[in-house]
Amino acid sequence: MKIAVNTRLLLKNKLEGIGWFSFETLKRICIQHPEVEFVFIFDRQFDSEFIFADNVKPLIVSPPARHPFLFYTWFNISLPAALRKLKPDLYLSPDGYNCLPWKGKSLIVIHDLTFEARPQDVPWLVKKYYHHFFPRFARKASRIATVSEFSKSDIVARYHISPDKIDVVCNGVNELFKPVDPEIFHNTRLKFTKGYPYFIFVGALHPRKNIDNLLLAFDTFKISDNQSIKLVIAGAKKWWTSEIRSAYEGMRFKDDVVFTGRLDDKSLHSLIGSALALTYVSHYEGFGIPILEAFACGTPVITSNTSSMPEVAGDAAIYADPASQTEIAAAMEQMATNRKLRSELIAKGFLRKNNYSWQKSADLLWNSILKTLNE
Repeated sequence: MKIAVNTRLLLKNKLEGIGWFSFETLKRICIQHPEVEFVFIFDRQFDSEFIFADNVKPLIVSPPARHPFLFYTWFNISLPAALRKLKPDLYLSPDGYNCLPWKGKSLIVIHDLTFEARPQDVPWLVKKYYHHFFPRFARKASRIATVSEFSKSDIVARYHISPDKIDVVCNGVNELFKPVDPEIFHNTRLKFTKGYPYFIFVGALHPRKNIDNLLLAFDTFKISDNQSIKLVIAGAKKWWTSEIRSAYEGMRFKDDVVFTGRLDDKSLHSLIGSALALTYVSHYEGFGIPILEAFACGTPVITSNTSSMPEVAGDAAIYADPASQTEIAAAMEQMATNRKLRSELIAKGFLRKNNYSWQKSADLLWNSILKTLNE
């Protein structure tokens, strides 16, 4: 059996949500199924760490696809030509992009439909590409996998796809994330906040992550704070929008906000594990991996009452309306002052994270592969 895989998001030191999903699931599947030949199709030079086993054969197909015009060239011209030569039994695409000219079986992983729910957050040309092609990708696919029941319902409702065609393949959490020891806890707080407790946000500063409301809610919370609590924003400033800039510049307590930029996993683990709480109040998420990372570290969570986040966090978080600065600030106040509640949430978080693992994700994706091949 031969499976061709779109692996263009396996990028050395640049793995993000979909990249991590690809890395963690494909690594396990390739190692556990040596009887299958996997062809990993990259759009640029690849790192050898992504060739997980002897049954993985790499193939570079040009041009590098990071722009709608190049998306079109890669998925409509270059990739179909490669697939016709390879003649795989299945085309697997962990980033949701299908190959429309390909006549064989395909399984695509659509992680979420953020660009449909919040089109204002997507650059104009990218939005046009997504809106034109993703409904076609979904209809063309033999099967679809997605990361939550929420995203499954969203795909069914927006694209009129039968729910029987969609499998839920949840995300997992890296085994690196676990409670930190007292020395790391002390040193991390000393390094980033001069020893003071802090709330933490993890992720790129994208508009849908609701950074502007988080900043303004924190400013409201600080009025009554007597513990010198800080807010740490751990993520790349990819989208420093006018809304985020205006919120930050208008803050009374802006000196209590720490921007770390993008961090490696080891530093991120230390920061999450040493935080007072994770504040993850996005407008929209297909899943929300930082919630699981916090649970695994024994860090309580404040998150949004929208999209997939209640599904992932269950009874182990404090919820707030992401549009309400008052509700977010009130959740911070609860977390900062109610030690009993924090302890209860930590215990529930440890239980909740046991529902998720990358091995479970890999098993579910493999089952989806088998369904696709057997249909």
